[in-house]
Amino acid sequence: MQKIKSHNKRIEDIASTIIEVAGSTTMLVLAFLLVFVWTIFGFFLKFSEKWEMIIGTSSSVITILMVFLIQKSQNKHSLSIQLKLNELVAANSKASNRLVNVEGMTEEELKVIKKYYSKLGDFTQHQGNLQQSHSIDEIHREHTIKKEMEEELSKVKK
Repeated sequence: MQKIKSHNKRIEDIASTIIEVAGSTTMLVLAFLLVFVWTIFGFFLKFSEKWEMIIGTSSSVITILMVFLIQKSQNKHSLSIQLKLNELVAANSKASNRLVNVEGMTEEELKVIKKYYSKLGDFTQHQGNLQQSHSIDEIHREHTIKKEMEEELSKVKK
């Protein structure tokens, strides 16, 4: 088990390094130069089938690898942001803790909550104090929209 963790850590480190290098200004300049050199060689080789095959194959391989690296980076970035937001929601006593695991909700449940926040925005426009905080869990006699949202969520979960 330790070997697997060590192996995964090494792969993670290599991927992070490649992502960092690939996103640098130097690599962008090198990519432009590479395309320029490929084009020059194309003129010298009269854009032969061999030249096209080399260009097509190498660009396809690079593209496929970069797509997976970008996706890995995006997943890690999204998870880290989600964890930071979860910490902020959990730390704020006026925030609804139901949103801590919002990424685990279905799209239908998210749409219900979005509709609730739209209605909550409309509700706050009619309040005298726009600084006042409102959340899903607060008990307020004018918040009939909370009851509507809970009923709609219970229908979605069934």
